[in-house]
Amino acid sequence: MTAPVPAAIRVLVCDDQALIRMGFTTIIDAQPDMEVVGECADGRAAVDLTARVRPDVVVMDVRMPVLDGIEATRLLAGAGVADPVKVLVVTTFNLDEYVYEALRAGASGFLLKDAPPAQLLHGIRTVATGAALLAPEVTRQLVGRYAARIRPAHGATGDPALTPRELEVLRLIANGLSNAEIAATLVISQETVKTYVSRILTKLGLRDRVQAVVYAYRQGLIA
Repeated sequence: MTAPVPAAIRVLVCDDQALIRMGFTTIIDAQPDMEVVGECADGRAAVDLTARVRPDVVVMDVRMPVLDGIEATRLLAGAGVADPVKVLVVTTFNLDEYVYEALRAGASGFLLKDAPPAQLLHGIRTVATGAALLAPEVTRQLVGRYAARIRPAHGATGDPALTPRELEVLRLIANGLSNAEIAATLVISQETVKTYVSRILTKLGLRDRVQAVVYAYRQGLIA
């Protein structure tokens, strides 16, 4: 019996620069497990087109006319959206202040525009599975840079819903450590780390590691 062929990942590309749109579309459509189901040049068009074609992943620019990528992401994947869509934000380092806002708006992750094609494709596949795409080094550089600004004035020191070990794991996540690095740091197995991460997300009502990082900084859990 022949195994069923998995459905292709349906991707919507949104960027106000035609050359970038064309480049992304060419790279994505060349993959046997992906197809571009729409292109647009502004956030409003992305929201409208998403409602019509229902992509699995929206590759979203940040700075665009009519409606920027952050607000478009909020409308597509933010809190209270009944049927959220996975959004992968693409940006440049000089726009890093927008990245944090995009993550708060509900993005599942982000990439730099100058990332090689293989990283773009990996990012789309990762986000499509429901996982978050948040590279440790970028976490430290982007989110960490804005810790002082986003930390509440009263400076929370913990969360009553989490055990001390779960708080420890959350802090390590927010510092950009992978599951393997957390396991090595705490001298536990990666499976145990996965269990802790799952419990943390469930207890705090968070969708993924991206939201966990934002939560940790908002709560003042990172010095």
